Amino acid sequence: MTRGRRWGAAVLAVAVLTGGCTGDDDGRFRPGAADVGDPYVPGSGNGGYDVGHYALKVRYDPADDRLTGEAVLTATATRALSRFQLDLAGLTVDRVRVDGAPAKHRRDGAELVVTPAHGLPAGQRFSVEVTYGGVPEPLPSAELGDGGFQATGDGAIALGQPESASTWYPVNDHPSDKATYEIEVTVPDGLAALSNGVPRGTASRDGWTTWRWSEASPMASYLSTLVIGNYRVATGTHAGKPMITAVAATLPADGPAAASVARTGEIADFLAGRFGPYPFDAYGGIVVADDRIRYALETQSRPVYGPGFFRGTRPNTEVVAHELAHQWFGDSVSVARWSDLWLNEGFATYAEWLWVEHDGGRAVERAFTDRYAVTDWSKPTVDPGRAAMFGDAVYQRGALAVHALRRAVGDATFFRILRGWLAERRNGTATTADFIGYAERTAGKPLRPLFDAWLIGASPPALP
Repeated sequence: MTRGRRWGAAVLAVAVLTGGCTGDDDGRFRPGAADVGDPYVPGSGNGGYDVGHYALKVRYDPADDRLTGEAVLTATATRALSRFQLDLAGLTVDRVRVDGAPAKHRRDGAELVVTPAHGLPAGQRFSVEVTYGGVPEPLPSAELGDGGFQATGDGAIALGQPESASTWYPVNDHPSDKATYEIEVTVPDGLAALSNGVPRGTASRDGWTTWRWSEASPMASYLSTLVIGNYRVATGTHAGKPMITAVAATLPADGPAAASVARTGEIADFLAGRFGPYPFDAYGGIVVADDRIRYALETQSRPVYGPGFFRGTRPNTEVVAHELAHQWFGDSVSVARWSDLWLNEGFATYAEWLWVEHDGGRAVERAFTDRYAVTDWSKPTVDPGRAAMFGDAVYQRGALAVHALRRAVGDATFFRILRGWLAERRNGTATTADFIGYAERTAGKPLRPLFDAWLIGASPPALP
């Protein structure tokens, strides 16, 4: 995500977790955990199972803002379950089936509690079918701003971090439980319905058009998106993969937004030269025109950019570089707990520095020294607290730590660490301790004191 220097503010953080696991299992059927225990997102995510795939079919009518949906989740029980929970905020559930059989269900706030006809043994693969509908609403947060499904003048935008997915489909809403996706979106003819992954075609009938998308690489739920409305959609290929970019029709066709996303392929290729092969089956980007979206988000394979990044007359490729870097750092390799968000944002900020230098702007070394001089070292990068999750310590101090590592080990070892780390952890999750351990093994020397100083030390660290 890109916030901050152009938009001022929100701050946020993260903690705990292991995807869906609840410890040893003695074979007795018990309820799954009501959340994953991450204090940065209390009540979000659920234990006792691991989702492998989401098949979503939604229909949305901007005339009355009503959404109807059918979701089929394929999951595996990680313990013997008598019942389990899904995150689903503000929508009415009409029917639930587990492995094709009717299941009891009830609402508990933003949770859907499901009791199957029979217990689910540990290790059993099962399916959950949910039919639901209503008028979606975003999730309010005084600290972080609203996230989730928001109606617009011509459609809707479903977007947000750390939570958004539960406002438009039932989900295990935490990045520790990644899954593959198939998404079908039906909207009135003439509107675009954009989502993640590879386009699978459109079909029209009786005044409605269905857009189909497929994401075959595991995706954290907050990285799923749905953008509906009047957009200029450009479809092509890049490096043998689909490239889908879209710009809101109300923004100029020859303006800075269009010019910026037009360089998506070029920027992705530059980053691939530093980080290793691009990790997904499609490229793209979407620029929305709604001023409520005061950030850019690295929605998998197709980042979404708020209009504020393109207010001037010149393109802004820096934000594109940031969100594309997240395709490696954050999307392909995701945080196992939100307190380690710097693993996403510090590296994406550093990628901005790399791209700007490559594109003829400020040198990375100058960016490092300038930022070092103005950093507030009293604010930690790791586990900064929920209110500081999107603060400068996570983004800018995180980038300083990345460059300090580069200085300490040299360019060849530094980029070997990055490429090896991304290859080893591809499609998975990780923690700060995981990264430090990998960096030490690759460099062949202790690095924890360096990371402690640059990530959590309370005074300016010595320059390596």
